[in-house]
Amino acid sequence: VQLQASGGGLVQAGGSLRLSCAASGRTFSSYTLGWFRQAPGKEREFVAAISWSGGTYYADSVKGRFTISRDNAKNTVYLQMDSLKPEDTAVYYCAAGTRLRVLPNLYDYWGQGTQVTVSS
Repeated sequence: VQLQASGGGLVQAGGSLRLSCAASGRTFSSYTLGWFRQAPGKEREFVAAISWSGGTYYADSVKGRFTISRDNAKNTVYLQMDSLKPEDTAVYYCAAGTRLRVLPNLYDYWGQGTQVTVSS
């Protein structure tokens, strides 16, 4: 599976962005898809994930503000980010794995990352 993330950019606090991650491969629908982020000087952290059946899980820091979804017909997973805060600033990565997990080392495939910057 190859992943290509896009949709990052610069936005003011309180604004919104939607990230997309397009995947190649015929078994896309069977994977759990996750979003992670990494700020400068910090470890990569879990943001959200969606299982093959549509079940979702969010980090507490984004719950109620971010929404993960997937379109298996388009081999794409999305991350709708609303009410953005400066602390959301990071490089965002999409990942694919076999089970819904929060640890990045349990995911098998990674996209290249897209920068999200939230100004105050």
